[in-house]
Amino acid sequence: MSQQTVAFRYAKSLLDLAKERKVEDKVYEDMKFFGQVCDDNHDFYLLLKSPIVSHFDKLTILQKIFTGKVDTSSMSIFEIITKKNREEMLPHIAEDYLRQYELLKGIQKAYVTTATPLTATQKIEFQKIVADATGKTVEVVEKIDESLIGGYVLTVNDRQIDTSVKTKLNELKIKFLN
Repeated sequence: MSQQTVAFRYAKSLLDLAKERKVEDKVYEDMKFFGQVCDDNHDFYLLLKSPIVSHFDKLTILQKIFTGKVDTSSMSIFEIITKKNREEMLPHIAEDYLRQYELLKGIQKAYVTTATPLTATQKIEFQKIVADATGKTVEVVEKIDESLIGGYVLTVNDRQIDTSVKTKLNELKIKFLN
């Protein structure tokens, strides 16, 4: 069975359990937290994939990091997956849970890359623009890339609007070369 299928099934089961316990919002935050830990600490991510570290040790580490910080539903998926020797799947399960939750709640992520941090007003404007286009609740994910010089790159699903100065300069350069 493919990794994607396995992750989908576990994430679906976790979402069903969370809905039953009425903690799906808390588990959503937990999975974002887990994903952030994996992103911020590459050694932790590698530990989950390591065949050298025992499954018991991985569970102990997960418990030390997350006990008291995440809901019992989230902790239970960590324990179940570890007991089934599939810890390397946890980042994929967390990612899939986020995707399924957002689909359930009608949340659309809009990725905005700018040269400087967005102001609160600018964030609200991006939320409104994307909400008007999609009819969904919008969560703006901000990324800073100073090489853009100015402007922004807005990505929603597979659509992208690039108004960055960097892109305009590259287009101008190509035009002069031709």
